Amino acid sequence: MVKLTEYEQEMLSGVHGALKQQAMKKVVEYAGVLGAEELCEVTMAHVFCGAHEYLNAAGSDDIEETVAQMQFCTDEKMPKDDYVCYCQSDCGPMDSTRYAEMGVSGAEGKKNQEYLDYYRDRGVNMVGTCVPYMCGFIPLRGEHYVSSESHAVTLMNSLWSACGNSDGLEAGFWAAACGRTPKWGNHIMENRKGTHLFNVKCRIKSSMDWDLLGYSIGRKLPTHAVPVVNGLQDRPNIFNIKYFFAAMATTAGPEMCHLVGISPEAVTLDMALGENEPQAVIEITSEDLKESWAILNGYKTGKQPIDYISLGCPHYSIEELRKIAGLLENRKIADNTVLHVWTAPPIKETADRCGYTKIIEESGAIMLTSSCPLTSGKMPEGARNIGFDSAKQAHYIAPGTEADVFYGSLEDCLESAVSGYWEVREWEEK
Repeated sequence: MVKLTEYEQEMLSGVHGALKQQAMKKVVEYAGVLGAEELCEVTMAHVFCGAHEYLNAAGSDDIEETVAQMQFCTDEKMPKDDYVCYCQSDCGPMDSTRYAEMGVSGAEGKKNQEYLDYYRDRGVNMVGTCVPYMCGFIPLRGEHYVSSESHAVTLMNSLWSACGNSDGLEAGFWAAACGRTPKWGNHIMENRKGTHLFNVKCRIKSSMDWDLLGYSIGRKLPTHAVPVVNGLQDRPNIFNIKYFFAAMATTAGPEMCHLVGISPEAVTLDMALGENEPQAVIEITSEDLKESWAILNGYKTGKQPIDYISLGCPHYSIEELRKIAGLLENRKIADNTVLHVWTAPPIKETADRCGYTKIIEESGAIMLTSSCPLTSGKMPEGARNIGFDSAKQAHYIAPGTEADVFYGSLEDCLESAVSGYWEVREWEEK
């Protein structure tokens, strides 16, 4: 039996309205399944908004009916009450203003906007990004949050000691509506200690290095383990380390990772492990990074025409957009190549003001927001060869497409976009 506070019991009894009551019912059921003895207060919710294809399973064109069934597990339409948390929207199925350039129909674009309006009217800020922490979603040490973005959960747990789990999409909406989630997993500090020690024996400098490090650790990490990364010779910044968490969440799905000397809960190695001996001690070398790079390129070699390149997974920061603008200034994307550059709407607004968007689009690239090929399922029709600077995109998209998938650095991608050809070069240790 889950122990509830007086206020939580009031919500469950319907004293504070039908929305909170239904949300609390589901949270209490969830807690019972997990064996949680109590709930914790959630202050921030990062939720999956938009006309996502999976919602079609409800078989209804009525948004309120679909949301009730698919997200609150009831046939009763929910009242128009505000969600109680500070809420942001995650990536959606399309850029809400430039969806036609993604190959999305006007009808689909209209339906998506109707969903966004529905959530906006309930207090969700329409940020539309997988990098909420770059747009004001910053839970502090010990603060409890929910997020539907796997790498964001790991990053915010690991870098800030905020407390969240990789819950399902529905659990995020329940928490947003009633401000509660089961107190289990990473919401309990004793559960966050490291289990597996990774000693890094190579230099990790660039965003691609961090991407490959995360992918390599994930390939060697058991399910539900908590990695401790030791031996880093170079300190990361927030712009390149986001690739690390995204790639590691792709290959293993850890929700917590201790970077010794960087993470607040891992000032020292002993602090990261607590009183426990690591279950395994694993070395990561440049050979591991090389192998990950080969896997992501499908062990292909040679030079091929490139039809489509997508950049910005996780969504690009303003600093990365500044860098791209510098690399593309006075250059042109090849006629046979489509280049999409993805970011969050608030970050694009800044890029517009700084002139970066103008420079990037004058090259022939297209700046898009709020989605990505993985979330939207959209890529240019007929593309035979596609390239990414993201291990996450390359890993997940390769099994679901007949196109050949290539992976490389940001610089590799831009040079390929300009030349119209992708050349898989020999791996070179930086």
